[in-house]
Amino acid sequence: MLKQSVSLPLAFAAIFSLTLGTAGPLPAAENVAGLFSIEADDPPDGLADANSLLQEASRHMARVAAAMTPSVVHILAEHESRSGTVEETGSGALMVTPTSRGIFVLTNRHVIMDARLNRIQVHLHDGRVVYPKAVLKDAATDVAVLRLDVPDLTPARWGDSDNLDIGHIVLAMGSPFGLSESVTMGIISAKGRRALELDDRREVINQDFLQTDAAINPGNSGGPLVDLQGRVVGVNTAIASQGGGNEGIGFSIPINLVRYIVDQLFEHGRVQRGFLGVRLDDEFDDAAAKRYALDRVRGARVVEVYANTPADEAGVQVNDLILSFDGIPIEDENHLIHLVSLTEVNRRVQLLVIRGGQERKLFITLIERPDRRRSEAPQPLPESPPGQARIETTGLSLHRLDGGLALQLGYARGQQGVLVTRTPDDASDENALHLYDVIEAVARTEVSTPEEFDAALAEQLQGPVVLRVRRVDGNETHTRLVIWNR
Repeated sequence: MLKQSVSLPLAFAAIFSLTLGTAGPLPAAENVAGLFSIEADDPPDGLADANSLLQEASRHMARVAAAMTPSVVHILAEHESRSGTVEETGSGALMVTPTSRGIFVLTNRHVIMDARLNRIQVHLHDGRVVYPKAVLKDAATDVAVLRLDVPDLTPARWGDSDNLDIGHIVLAMGSPFGLSESVTMGIISAKGRRALELDDRREVINQDFLQTDAAINPGNSGGPLVDLQGRVVGVNTAIASQGGGNEGIGFSIPINLVRYIVDQLFEHGRVQRGFLGVRLDDEFDDAAAKRYALDRVRGARVVEVYANTPADEAGVQVNDLILSFDGIPIEDENHLIHLVSLTEVNRRVQLLVIRGGQERKLFITLIERPDRRRSEAPQPLPESPPGQARIETTGLSLHRLDGGLALQLGYARGQQGVLVTRTPDDASDENALHLYDVIEAVARTEVSTPEEFDAALAEQLQGPVVLRVRRVDGNETHTRLVIWNR
């Protein structure tokens, strides 16, 4: 996670104060050069031409940075925790779309996740400090937008991340360690990075990261990744690091994915995600691939088809190996989950599957991922073998939760607990069990299977019991206590 240590900016400020002494404030940046008059030496023989090329490249980089700087903001957000006030710092970019009806700040959700509006400061390039009038965010991509209502803002331009290739030069802009208007340079090192293990506060399902060696440090979160035309091609989000600082491996959300999420947030207030209705094999390996006569591991194997879902109606079967989705070759189960969840609801797409050694084409119309608020929703899960599900006369049905199912329902892959697939409780009651809640504990006992739930329940006295549940609410997940009247 990209976290800001609040002591660092203070340390830098102290150093600057000691250096300046009582001489007064620094002159304006544009006037500093005039304080000194130094005549540079001519370059050595044979280096003038090369020097000229590098200088032109350098001047171009400077023009890109100068054009982008007014659109880059520094964000300071505060929220309360058990240990006191927590300060998060990050970066963002001023952007605009036809759906936004005004300029907004594009940033990471984890930068402002727990902060109230009046505790989110947006520091603009011209020195103004403003507060957002509204926040929209999506946990599954770690994207957030902050609506602003202030004049004289300069939005950045949208790039096209699909046109990026490995080796393309990019700039990372933001406020590392609170040092605003910082720029670093690197290249696109890789594309399509998925299944990254981020910190516990982020449940990022839609992973399709760009990897870059441009220096990204604490405080860069939410800042723009920029191409040589001065267009935003990514949102800097995470780093791979042993010690918490830059080690040359940073990750950015591709801007085309971000643009889709932003438009969904402005149009619907949430992201409408497609739903297929299958459970996928997350251990598909070389040996399994050979059984399908494949030359390498690719595709996503179906291990369960849920009843009354698009996959069921389209004729998808257990052990089908999905090779392509809407014409896009499938790399693995994470790739398929990513594509399905970001496909327009009610769109008809083609699946290419291997079944019985033969390729087959299936056509399927996606629905929106089931709404966990409706206890009367159609049953999406079939009766399972012993140990998988349990249906009581009370009307409560539970199902073992695995990584693939968790991702489809909006939880982190590592979410523990048992899934509620049917409940008699009133879904309008926030204090009751909801469809697709995950029960993590009975009283103080952790549970991860229906059998463990039964055992923990048997240890409690008759009457109401306290359940700790995890719930998806729109684009957010949160934990709450439910008093369940069994």
